[in-house]
Amino acid sequence: MKCNHSFSAADILLPKENFESWAVIACDQYTSEPEYWERVKSAAGDDPSALNVVLPEVYLSNDNSKQIEKINKTMTDYISGDIFNTYPDSLVYVERIQSDGKCRRGIVGKIDLECYDYRSGTDAEIRATEQTVLSRIPPRVEIRKNAPLELPHVMLLFDDAKDEIFSYLKTNIDNFKKVYDFTLMCNAGSIKGYLLNDDAKHKVSSILQDLKENNDGFLFCVGDGNHSLATAKECYNQNPTEASRYALTEIVNIHDTALEFEPIYRVVFGVEPEALIDEFVKTVGEGDQKFTCVYGDTVKEIGVNPTAKLAVGTLQTFLDEYVKNHPDAEIDYIHGEESLKKLATRDNAVGFIFDGMQKSELFDAVNSDGSLPRKTFSMGHADDKRFYIEARKIR
Repeated sequence: MKCNHSFSAADILLPKENFESWAVIACDQYTSEPEYWERVKSAAGDDPSALNVVLPEVYLSNDNSKQIEKINKTMTDYISGDIFNTYPDSLVYVERIQSDGKCRRGIVGKIDLECYDYRSGTDAEIRATEQTVLSRIPPRVEIRKNAPLELPHVMLLFDDAKDEIFSYLKTNIDNFKKVYDFTLMCNAGSIKGYLLNDDAKHKVSSILQDLKENNDGFLFCVGDGNHSLATAKECYNQNPTEASRYALTEIVNIHDTALEFEPIYRVVFGVEPEALIDEFVKTVGEGDQKFTCVYGDTVKEIGVNPTAKLAVGTLQTFLDEYVKNHPDAEIDYIHGEESLKKLATRDNAVGFIFDGMQKSELFDAVNSDGSLPRKTFSMGHADDKRFYIEARKIR
């Protein structure tokens, strides 16, 4: 079978030793907790570490030029310092034991950025799941545009309801060379990586081709790292080379039992709760899409006419317009009902609880509504986000 999809093997770099100090969590985690990153520094010590070649967002400033210059120099030193083994034309099968003990499976390879479009309403093979905030891209472009290496924290989701790919890989795992097996720092679980042999690479590619054809050309949604992938796309647009055309990612089956979607609720401060609720119902009309509104000691159930497939889409569209016309209003995005209820006891605050999106709804929702509202769902806990391990030359 001739395969015509965006995911393929890559020339992957892995450290020769000291994986425990090399691997660190995605840079967009713990953005308000510098103490976490101090623990990472301590765990990495003086060994070569991915910490030295990424820029955690907790350290972002108005001028990151000196930090970026240091990162690029360190990348160059690591390449010339012979700290990596190179695995040409490779796919790495990953088994990640999460902090909750569940095993999440993935495959690391490269995707063709010409097959990716983050704009809402696209029919591209790879699509964003949330609206891309364009102002977040330029600072990230500054970090990537002259970097000689990329390290991925992007996770793409594919819709393999029968679990054909990972059932095959689990059955044939004894035929694959193990390239790492270690405990992740800061109580984030453990991870193993295996190089797929040629038969497995062909099998994975063939199944992905079938999934693409069965879904009218739509193969991947971006689960984590949407803005990082958008940055890679922009860098490719600015400097279209063979190396910059691709981006290293991990692909994960959306039906993986270890992968959990959690809703992200909304609380609005600086408003008169009943007036906001009344305007919400009046604006979109009464209907069957249900919301629980919480303010002070009051819990109020409402039903509105859906303007989007998901309840969060209906609400977010209304709130975005509402805050434009009410300068004192401010939206926050909250994980967990108890946290929301506590915040909604404040004066001039109201919280909205609604049914979260089921994993099975994601591809249909993106296909129907385009990219979803920001903060639609959370994909697992912070400690279970992707760690930087694999690398690829991009210059």
